[in-house]
Amino acid sequence: EYQLKEELYNWKDDVRPRVIGKFDEIGEWTPMQSEGHWLLPATGELPVATIARVIAERIGRFFTSERIQARLAFLQAKEQALSARVFTIDRVPTFCSGCPHNTSTNVPEGSRALAGIGCHYMVTWMPERRTGTFTQMGGEGVPWVGQAPFTSEQHIFANLGDGTYFHSGLLAIRQAVAAKVNITYKILYNDAVAMTGGQPHDGVLTVPLIVRQIQAEGVHNIVVVTDGTARAYGPSDLPHIPIRHRDELDSIQRELRASAGVTALIYDQTCAAEKRRRRKRGTFPDPARRVFINEAVCEGCGDCGVQSNCMSIVPLETEFGRKRAIDQSSCNKDYSCLNGFCPSFITIEGGRLRKGSTRQADESHFAKLPEPLLPAITRPFGIMVTGVGGTGVVTIGALIGMAAHLDGKGVTVLDMTGLAQKGGSVFSHIRLADRPEDLHAVRIAAGEADAVIGGDVVVSASVEALAKMAAGKTRAVINVAETPTSEFTHNPNWQFPLDKMQAAVREATGPDHADFLDAQHLATTLMGDAIATNLFLLGYAWQKGMVPVSHTALMQAIELNGVALEMNRKAFLWGRRAAHDLAAVERYARPAEAVPIRAPTLDEVLARRIEFLTAYQDAAYAERYRQLVARVREIETSRVGGSSARLAETVAHNYFKLLAYKDEYEVARLYTDPAFWDKVDATFEGDFEVRFHLAPPLVSRLDPATGRIPKKAFGPGIRRVFGLLAKLKGLRGTRWDVFSRSAERRAERALIDQYERDVAELLATLSYTRLALALDIAALPQGIRGFGHVKLRNMEEAARKRDALLARWRQVEETTRAA
Repeated sequence: EYQLKEELYNWKDDVRPRVIGKFDEIGEWTPMQSEGHWLLPATGELPVATIARVIAERIGRFFTSERIQARLAFLQAKEQALSARVFTIDRVPTFCSGCPHNTSTNVPEGSRALAGIGCHYMVTWMPERRTGTFTQMGGEGVPWVGQAPFTSEQHIFANLGDGTYFHSGLLAIRQAVAAKVNITYKILYNDAVAMTGGQPHDGVLTVPLIVRQIQAEGVHNIVVVTDGTARAYGPSDLPHIPIRHRDELDSIQRELRASAGVTALIYDQTCAAEKRRRRKRGTFPDPARRVFINEAVCEGCGDCGVQSNCMSIVPLETEFGRKRAIDQSSCNKDYSCLNGFCPSFITIEGGRLRKGSTRQADESHFAKLPEPLLPAITRPFGIMVTGVGGTGVVTIGALIGMAAHLDGKGVTVLDMTGLAQKGGSVFSHIRLADRPEDLHAVRIAAGEADAVIGGDVVVSASVEALAKMAAGKTRAVINVAETPTSEFTHNPNWQFPLDKMQAAVREATGPDHADFLDAQHLATTLMGDAIATNLFLLGYAWQKGMVPVSHTALMQAIELNGVALEMNRKAFLWGRRAAHDLAAVERYARPAEAVPIRAPTLDEVLARRIEFLTAYQDAAYAERYRQLVARVREIETSRVGGSSARLAETVAHNYFKLLAYKDEYEVARLYTDPAFWDKVDATFEGDFEVRFHLAPPLVSRLDPATGRIPKKAFGPGIRRVFGLLAKLKGLRGTRWDVFSRSAERRAERALIDQYERDVAELLATLSYTRLALALDIAALPQGIRGFGHVKLRNMEEAARKRDALLARWRQVEETTRAA
């Protein structure tokens, strides 16, 4: 555009045209406004709707019509509706499970880092890692040369990927050495150009070669950090270069930032996605070792996620609250989650995962499916497929596109993948027409989607997807499986706002135009693999008449795709059956012994917890629990009125949590529970050994370098110790309890007494108007999770909240007495 303006600049005034584009007639520079008058943005995306508004405004000076005004009104209303979204959840791309950057991009307290080009750039979306800005390839760390003389900050880290290093990153290191600034380059050697698909480097690049190159440039303080499974280096490969484990990363970085001049940390760990690919090909070691979590021991504190930043740690909702589980299908065996300070982790050494099995359908259970009424294509027909990267969204677009081609229709398919392979949002725009010449754009415009096949409800309820829907026109089928976002890795209280997302889609499509189902659960149960989910949804959408291509063409497209033919055909068929009779498919997929899910009554909650506390300690301990809850229930009924039991329910859950604190006796008892070992046997098969990852209080010592107590692995012999400890639970809290003297145990017992006093204080002046505040105070123990220093930190946070809430409670009391 600037070249065009330059070409026109010297034309005579009477023939030189006025150029309108990024700016209006006033131009880029004005005496009063240096920013100029922008028409179209110079950076970022340029949506069709934005261009349409500008064109409409320009031609509106001499022409308008009802059609133009109606379209502008629609765009305005759509924009207002999207800006009024009441939820903020988004599917932000993040590091893969087991990605080296989950660990390597951490910086020590008091430091910050500069980002670079590569997958590791995503660290800039993680505020807790204090990494900002970025440059072109080869400019890593260069801004610091300009900043350093004008700040009291003495040092900075700069992330530099191995592909960028090979391209031009060495020049950035050279300029930093020449400028004599204090900077540590973290060269992230992942053995692949991962961001663009895992290509090899353009030439030979090894860690020893990098070391020799940067030494030649004048960098002398160099440390190589590995995960313990990286390439073996001999003395001749890295002479005089320390090779240290990633568990020491924090202390290593503190040492390097205290060193003057340019230093380097080479973090050597293979890309997780590349590991997965190579393991499938048999070219990379695949350790017969998997992580498993004892959900009964787990406190749901989230420290495992903090330590690993791993998306394979998923929420598990139980009767005792939210716990954690390992998604075995996505786990890349990085094992950094074991660093979470929690005794619930075991590793399965040897053996293998039990394979899922497909359920063999009795065809007589399902009536012959009627042929759907497919829509006639009188104008371009838009289908949007949404989902998460790596789940087959692009495949669905390709199948529909091929089927349309086989049917002789015109078709365009545009895949908006972005950082899809990093768990980000994926959109496939499919436009169909009877003739190819009827298609003039490949992207679906605002409000122009006739159908939405939603593989993920989060992506389907995003601004990008909702903008394509129009009430009364768009029909949608959405998978509502609760797949966590990256926020869950560092926020244990993360919530999945399913109701709000469903409401947003319903509002965008209009009443009765959107179907919601847990397609992932059904596909996994019926087909034995979650990867069948999107084919299941395609079958559902086709049976509902949302995909105007023939069945024959779709089956041919699946065959031409050439991957998992039988599974894909069956998944498509099950989707059709679900569209015809969802209840019948759900009944078939549900285990025979399943009962309808409902919230337990207060009496059921009490009965279950009384039984638990009796096993935890004894009947007298359980009776102590029952009496307090009964007292709360009685007073709440009389003071609040009606059938209110909200405070009693809150106390029932929270008082139980305090009473059933997980000391050494309880952890041992939970590990001797046959129910846990049944789950292990249901998940794994073959000849395997179980190892327990613990930090026993009497034999563990604080690591001064990390400030944490390191965990140790114990073999199956520890189960005998568990059995003995479980039988000694009667010693709990007595003079013979050797564990009771720790700060953690004393604090846990004190919390029980404190909670009983707090509840008594609440009951003394409880009323309907004060119920909400009473509930907040009674629910404080829910935030006290974890073990050791993690739990003590949460106790301190809960204590601060308690002081503030009780101050409000007592202030109201004083005001009432004064009145």
